[in-house]
This record gives sequence, C-alpha cells and structure tokens, in this order.
Amino acid sequence: MRRSHPPRKLFCFGFGYTAAALAGALRAEGWSVAGTCRDETKRAALEAQGVEAHLFRRDHPLDPASFRGADAVLVSIPPDGDGDPVASLHGTALDAGWLGYLSTTGVYGDRQGGWVDEASARDAISARGKRRVAAEDAWLALHGSHGVPAHLFRLAGIYGPGRSALDAVRAGTARRIDKPGQIFSRIHVVDIVRTLRASIAKPAPGSAYNLADDCPAPPQDVIAYACELLGMAPPPLVPFAEAELSEMARSFYADCKRVRNGRIKTELGVALAYPDYKMGLKTLLSA
Repeated sequence: MRRSHPPRKLFCFGFGYTAAALAGALRAEGWSVAGTCRDETKRAALEAQGVEAHLFRRDHPLDPASFRGADAVLVSIPPDGDGDPVASLHGTALDAGWLGYLSTTGVYGDRQGGWVDEASARDAISARGKRRVAAEDAWLALHGSHGVPAHLFRLAGIYGPGRSALDAVRAGTARRIDKPGQIFSRIHVVDIVRTLRASIAKPAPGSAYNLADDCPAPPQDVIAYACELLGMAPPPLVPFAEAELSEMARSFYADCKRVRNGRIKTELGVALAYPDYKMGLKTLLSA
C-alpha cells in the first residue's frame, strides 16, 4: 500500500498581495496554507478561503505551535520603529526548511539613475529604507546565530492584477509627475511568485536577490502607455516641484536607480514571464 504524506505547509507572516499570490500558486499544488492578519474581519475572510488564519501584532504574539513544522515561511510584515516584529518575537523559534523575507530595493538608496546589484552597498536614505536595512540584518543575524534559513528578496515596485497603471488610469487617480531623469524599476507579481518558488526548490540560506524586470523606466512613461492601451488621453505632465504629493510618495521620488536582476536568472534559473512593463500591461488588459 502506498503511504500517503501530509501536504507541505506554507506559513505567511502577513497576508497581503504578494503572499496571497504565492499561497494561491502553492495551494494549487496541494500545499496547505496558514498565515497571520491584524484583525478579526481579515481573519474571517481568510478562513472563508480555506486559509488557517491567526491574529498577530507586536502586542499579540503567536503560539509557536501555529507555525511549527511549516515547510516554508514567508515574512512580508514591514518593520516598525522597534525593528522587525517577526524576527524579534519568533525568529529563534522558526524551524522551517526555507524562510523568505520580502524587503525592498529601497535599501540601496539613491544612485542618481545608476545600476545596483546585490553586491551594492545598502545606502538607504529614508527612515523607511533604513528600517528595512535593519530588518535584513536581523534576519541575517538569526541565520548566523540560530541557523534560520533566511533569504532576502528585494522587491522593486510591484504590479499585477488589480494593482497596475491600468487600474489607476481607469480609476482616474493616475498622475504623470515630471521629474527629469527619474527612473523606477518594477516587477510583476507573477515573477515574484516564480522567484520565490524557485528559491523554495533550491534554498541558499543567507542569500539576497533583487526582483525587478529588465526595463527600468520613467513612471510617466508607464502611465502614458497604459492610457494608449485603454484608448484614453494621458493626464497632463505635472512638474515635480509643483506636484502635491504625500510624504510617502515624495520619498519614493528621492530614490532613482536601475536594478539588476541577473542573480535570479543565473542562480535560480528564473525566466521572467514579463521582462518589461509593456508586456505586463498588455497581458493584464487582455485578461
């Protein structure tokens, strides 16, 4: 008689856009999924989708039994002023075979349009970016001291279904901010999931990976192309100095760099489904 094996388990600290995408892909292959959220409304919604959900906040730690025995752990909760809450509250108790921490390319700071790769210095200039550097260091320290199989994934701007320039244009919220020389990198959520799955299949604890497509581009160009696809007139260009931006939006424009993605290709064998934003937006429109 063939012995049945229990399904592999993914545990997500934080169940946002990217975590949900990875969970969906793995559940389709028979994995069980559990994760955390901050309130009862989200918990009920996750439970209705078949996700074992737990409340987690810095003042509400988990029973370690909830994540014990997970094959893979994904951490997407951002650090706060006291550091990474998952690392500080539960880092030494994690016993998974793989752990992925979703960081940001903001750790590299401003390069005035120059290229960065994983060997580049982390020169974050914003308070948010500096917190990410500290969180990365916390996970790497846990890897060194307790063998936590931490992998760092530095994400460029995320887009995908329901979260793209097309959606902003349709909603009437798209803006074209004109800041000469400004360049952003971005990554489709499908390619984030591809990379995470490739890393789960080929773990290399202590490694860091940039997740970006092959085509860094000015943000106003992306909006203009989305308008072209939708047959709509693009919004007018607004000089950066005159744009009324939130403090967070303005902080994004303080960083200008191009992000290299070679490591995910050479070390993990990832072939991007959407190597540039034009292909990504075209596919989203057709879907």
